[in-house]
Amino acid sequence: MMLRFALQTVRDRTAGFLGAFVAFLCAAALITACGSLLETGLRGTIATERYAGAPVVVSADQNVHRTTVKDKGDGERKYKHKAKPVPERAWLPAGTLERVRAVPGVARAVPELTFQAVPLTKAPGGLPSYGHSWESAALTPFTLAEGRAPRTTAEVVVDRALARRAGLRPGSPLTVQATASPRTYTVTGIATAADGDLRHQTSLFFSPAEARRLAARPEGRHTAIGVLPVPGTGTAALDAAVTRALRGTTAQVTSGADRGPVEFLDASGARTKLVSIGGSMIGTSLLVAILVAVGTFALAVQQRHRELALLRAIAATPRQLRRLLGAEALVVGLAGGTLGALAGLPLAAYLHGRFVDAGVVPAALERSAGILPMPAAVAVTLVGARAAARITARRIARIRPAEALAEAAVERSRPAWARIAAGLVLAAAGVVLIALLSALRSEPASTPVTFLAIVVLAGAVSLLGPLLVKGATALLAGPLRLAGPNGRLATANLRGNATRMASAVAPLTLLVGMTCTALFSQPTLGNAARAQAGEGIHADWILAPQGPGVPAEAAAKLRRTPGVTAATEVVTTQVRVGLTRYAAQGVTPAGLTRTWDPQVTRGTLDGFGPRSAAVSELAAEALDLRPGSTLTLNLGDGTPATVTVTAVYARGLGFGDLTLAHDLVAAHVDNPLARAVYIATAPATPRDRLTAAVARFPGLALLTPSEAAAARAGRQQANAEVNLIAMGLVLAFTAVSVVNTLAMSTAERVREFALLRLTGATRRQVLQMLRLEALAVLLMGVVLGSGTSLAVLTAFSVGMTGSAAPAVLPLVYAVVLSAAGLLALAATAVPGRFALRVRPVEAAGARQ
Repeated sequence: MMLRFALQTVRDRTAGFLGAFVAFLCAAALITACGSLLETGLRGTIATERYAGAPVVVSADQNVHRTTVKDKGDGERKYKHKAKPVPERAWLPAGTLERVRAVPGVARAVPELTFQAVPLTKAPGGLPSYGHSWESAALTPFTLAEGRAPRTTAEVVVDRALARRAGLRPGSPLTVQATASPRTYTVTGIATAADGDLRHQTSLFFSPAEARRLAARPEGRHTAIGVLPVPGTGTAALDAAVTRALRGTTAQVTSGADRGPVEFLDASGARTKLVSIGGSMIGTSLLVAILVAVGTFALAVQQRHRELALLRAIAATPRQLRRLLGAEALVVGLAGGTLGALAGLPLAAYLHGRFVDAGVVPAALERSAGILPMPAAVAVTLVGARAAARITARRIARIRPAEALAEAAVERSRPAWARIAAGLVLAAAGVVLIALLSALRSEPASTPVTFLAIVVLAGAVSLLGPLLVKGATALLAGPLRLAGPNGRLATANLRGNATRMASAVAPLTLLVGMTCTALFSQPTLGNAARAQAGEGIHADWILAPQGPGVPAEAAAKLRRTPGVTAATEVVTTQVRVGLTRYAAQGVTPAGLTRTWDPQVTRGTLDGFGPRSAAVSELAAEALDLRPGSTLTLNLGDGTPATVTVTAVYARGLGFGDLTLAHDLVAAHVDNPLARAVYIATAPATPRDRLTAAVARFPGLALLTPSEAAAARAGRQQANAEVNLIAMGLVLAFTAVSVVNTLAMSTAERVREFALLRLTGATRRQVLQMLRLEALAVLLMGVVLGSGTSLAVLTAFSVGMTGSAAPAVLPLVYAVVLSAAGLLALAATAVPGRFALRVRPVEAAGARQ
């Protein structure tokens, strides 16, 4: 029965429910898109390419492991095992190949070497490029379409896709930048894969001796081993046999779909990143969606107070009203949630594509097309709709029938005490989150808290909005009075309809607060890092790569150049201390203090050697380190190492948390080429002399410190754009909610506008009053949004940089305010003009 009444009400008052429908639709679309991103991180497919011809693959363990023991008392202990991935490719230990070859059922065990090998051509493409030994071509399998296999260290075979793009054929020269200096090879063959061109990588094949040299790893170590069975041996039996043979080692045995993550380590790592990004986004999205949807439905119900009061006056019980509103919410929520879930699928595809284009997610990680996010989004939308109905039904259902119509005619002088108390609780929670944010020192920990604080404070504004609007109106009454009768009317409306105005202020506050936080958090961090790097780099020149990196030979050539007093090579990586990941760099010790000053606060860099380490104050505090301490860590490929701390420095944002010796780091990374070479020179050393010294090395640029700083700012801007991609949908949804709420608030005032015109106000005066109200609401939203964002960004800056100096870009801030103003004025003016098209006599007599 009640469902039939609800359907009839929704059908008769379609326009009144349209705003709530749009809110629920956008909420479901947003949750579906973010949920699909999360599902891709959890279940996204990584299909193998290079190992398609090997049913079983043996690879090294890509994780570091720790087991903790907790004493539960009474002699009981709880063991907990944790594993975290390492960022570089781990290599199998020597002797693994021989053990695999001895397994019964193995026809052939093919050793694989994978290393960076970038062809220096002008061909388009941009796929990652890897070098291998020709003996591992059978793993795909690759076969020769033209020419012959490489026999000498000066020969190479390329895949057909690269040959097509670069116009290569047998006999063509090809310069390749691998892990050492660039070298020109002769193409002896064109190889083709059995299943066609590889989609996600370029393959170059060298002779076994040259591949071993370029891999730069000890003899007998491999990145993987492909296992081919004897005829009649199944994949499952082969997998089990190899696993038994390698029991007691760290080697991992995979088959089937599990081979993809072994081949594409970046895609496997991107899964973890997507889970983190998707989880953070879906958490923020849920809070924003519920906040906006509840507020919008509450406004829709508030506009029907007279109708609901009439139902109370003719003896409808509170329970019946609650059931009616609940049924209406479920009908609108189901319709909006279902369409929104369907709309979320193309949004998810768009979001995944943007992440791939930005390099956050490799193309090898295919988007999951599961349907789980869709019903989850609909369920969340229904829960939000039901919650909105229960919250908004409380007041109208509790008043006595005799008071109902009088209650509906005039807005209450203040919100309910329960609403005020809830608002104060949220405000207090926001203050606690800001205090917590100022104590967080890592970006992964602080970023979710940053946006959570904004949403919580926006929730407080939503609940305390009527009081805030009345307080702000008291301050704005003087300036508004200067606008004449229209200003006085606007002031009266702001004061008398504070609840309605607050429903528009809340999404504006959320929009401005979230947008400013998303736009300025990365510049806050980036400016501090660039400032520390600029102050700490004492080099006169910086040799920067335009491609994979700076070869060690180029740095050695510079050191022999007259006038050069020091050349410091810098290679970057990430290491794990226990299970905690730290950004690290490796530097060549000779002449280090002439090019680099990380602002040492304890210890010294003098005598920095192959087993020395310098750590940032943050890392020293977290790990309880001081000069002379011994630090055990896992290098980029998981290799354990023990170093001695010789110095603690303050400029951790500019130079990373750990600084190690160059040779120690370079031996355990996929790309051992230097990210930069800091060059100190004697006075009057000409730039041309340095340029000539490295002229034979392609893809290198000699920069001044200011030019290098500009390039670094460009890279940081690219990282900031990645964060904007992640938050873009949330911000877009918030912007839609602003327009939706303002349009709803304005469109329902047809009778009010008609009465104003019947009492002598012109159409122009009513529009002027609307503009003044919109400007007042905009000002309130901007001030509250900017204030909450400033508080959050200041706490973020204190925690991450140690100083209360958030970076606010004036031009960007002006664009944010202009966009918010345009949305607010357009969302008020357009429905206002439509409302004024109705003849005043007809509008005044129309039913409510």
